Amino acid sequence: MSTMDPIQVFRVEAAELLEQIETGLLDLLHDLRDKAQIDAVFRGLHTLKGSGAMFGFDALAAFTHHCETAFDRVRKGEVEATSQLVSAVLDARDHMQALIDQPDGNHGETGEQLLAKLNMAVGGTSSATPEAAVPSQAAEENQHSAGKKGYRLVFRLPVNSMANGTNPIGLLNELRELGDCEITADTSFLPPLNQLNARDLHIGWVVDLTTSQPRQAIDDVFIFVMDDMELEIVEVEAPETAAPDVQEPATASGTPAGTGTPAKAGEAAKAAENVRVPAERLDELMDRVGELVIAQSRLSQLADRSVDIPLRSVSEDIERLSKELRDTMMMLRMVPIGQLFGRFRRLVHDLSRETGKVIDLVTEGETTEVDKTVIERLGDPLVHLVRNSIDHGLQSPAERRALGKPEAGKVTLSARQAGGEVIITVKDDGRGINREKVRAKAEASGLVQPGELLADQELLQLIFHPGFSTAAKITNLSGRGVGMDVVKKSVEALRGIIDIVSENGVGSTISLRIPLTLAIIDGLLVRVGTGRYVIPLSSVEECLELSLEEDFRSRGRSFISLRDSLVPFIRLRELFSTRTEPELHQKVVVVSTGAERVGLVVDQIIGDHQTVIKSMSKLHHAVASFSGATILGDGNVALIMDVGHLVSLGQQEEARLRAAG
Repeated sequence: MSTMDPIQVFRVEAAELLEQIETGLLDLLHDLRDKAQIDAVFRGLHTLKGSGAMFGFDALAAFTHHCETAFDRVRKGEVEATSQLVSAVLDARDHMQALIDQPDGNHGETGEQLLAKLNMAVGGTSSATPEAAVPSQAAEENQHSAGKKGYRLVFRLPVNSMANGTNPIGLLNELRELGDCEITADTSFLPPLNQLNARDLHIGWVVDLTTSQPRQAIDDVFIFVMDDMELEIVEVEAPETAAPDVQEPATASGTPAGTGTPAKAGEAAKAAENVRVPAERLDELMDRVGELVIAQSRLSQLADRSVDIPLRSVSEDIERLSKELRDTMMMLRMVPIGQLFGRFRRLVHDLSRETGKVIDLVTEGETTEVDKTVIERLGDPLVHLVRNSIDHGLQSPAERRALGKPEAGKVTLSARQAGGEVIITVKDDGRGINREKVRAKAEASGLVQPGELLADQELLQLIFHPGFSTAAKITNLSGRGVGMDVVKKSVEALRGIIDIVSENGVGSTISLRIPLTLAIIDGLLVRVGTGRYVIPLSSVEECLELSLEEDFRSRGRSFISLRDSLVPFIRLRELFSTRTEPELHQKVVVVSTGAERVGLVVDQIIGDHQTVIKSMSKLHHAVASFSGATILGDGNVALIMDVGHLVSLGQQEEARLRAAG
């Protein structure tokens, strides 16, 4: 079995650290005296520097050291945290990412400029030379020449420490930086040579340290390994003259003597709470579960035709277990959408600086869980929507004051689950969509004929047409008419739909309705003519019977009365051109997307069906009525209906009939 590339593991962990650093910096902007956030940013920079050095990213470690030093000075109260410092470290964070992605690239000039900016932010006391990564020990000794204390440290790390990315040499080097120390290795735990695993760590250490630093500085060295290691720190009398830094071989007599018993901060066999799994392995497992669901469906069909009671019993057990496995697999793939929303704090911060607008980003429903594939594909569409809201929607502070609005414009990102869908909303309190401008642009582009009647939603949906833009000039943010087109294509690829609500002078709300998962769904299997089709069960409201007489009476208007409301319906037999006679008792399946409903007339409702979604071939991408296909238990293919598209067809028919009436 192949193992993950250590460099790739570092890059994954570094990405998480950079995200934590960015989040801490943005949180710090709300309260520049928040010590918890200052400490969090410092710890992130400290860990990134150490890990980078361990994996050979020396330029990253050298550059990150300066940011760490700046926040260390803030942490110690030597300088104050300022918005200029936060801005400088945010820019430095992007440079750190570049040093990780392209460690062999030429980043020197950029690094020097960023360090100069960092130097200015902390009052000109930080070095602007990347190579000066570690302050000299002599300087430290001159700075802390008085008030020294002595400590004896006895510690051992877990056996698997190095495999998990912990560098014991780095810990020892950090202890050296605190003052004078004598380090002795303890090899008493080494196993016989024929049992030795080169990847395991069996050495312990005894460190006699003389330092003027507080005890907290020693604890900080072990802050990230404290839970799993054995550590004893005893204060001893400091010698008048510190011993030179030497490394002596330990005797095999056992653990060196010390006062007290070494205290374990955590059990060595402590189980990990989280396991990192590559995304492609989850995808592969999902494919296997899908194949299992198809095989189970075949088994159920065979069992239904058999009179063998044990076979039926086994079939029912397999059906139950496969459903439970499917649900568990779905839960593994679900991730909170908050990790997607978190990316936009930095975007809004940068756009605020670029546009001069005061922007307040509000996020709601961050704990809503969505399939990881949906999260991956929603990033770009949401970026375009947020940028569009800021550029087109929000007014400048002066305009907002003149209108009696708060100076800070508000952009709200929210998510909530509704049945089998997640509804993601981007809302702003800006100027709203100017319908006259949209109409004029559409007529000038030939999309709409002068005088043509359009429903309000149809008019608003024109902003998603390729090349459509009402911007007076092209800016770095918008104006080329490509952003909203990307949004529409991406959402449709996810089998989702877009709703728009806008009021002049009040603001706009754009809602994306996306299926929770793109892999396996519960479906309603129906027959239309001789073909079988699947309707996503999460969209089904109810099923009604449509007799031949009612079908005949509704010709020309295609409406059914449902609890004092008229619901348009579509005869799928005609839409699919089955060329078959209608059944004596047809059925109407009422489906909905949000507040919009439509009835789908089918010949027979077969029953529920666990549906493994297979992508349509490129030859069938233009067939808008279907979002995918699935394999039935008998090996035949059933197409999965695109409910959003069918509801849209029904609403268009309703609008046409109302206009004609």
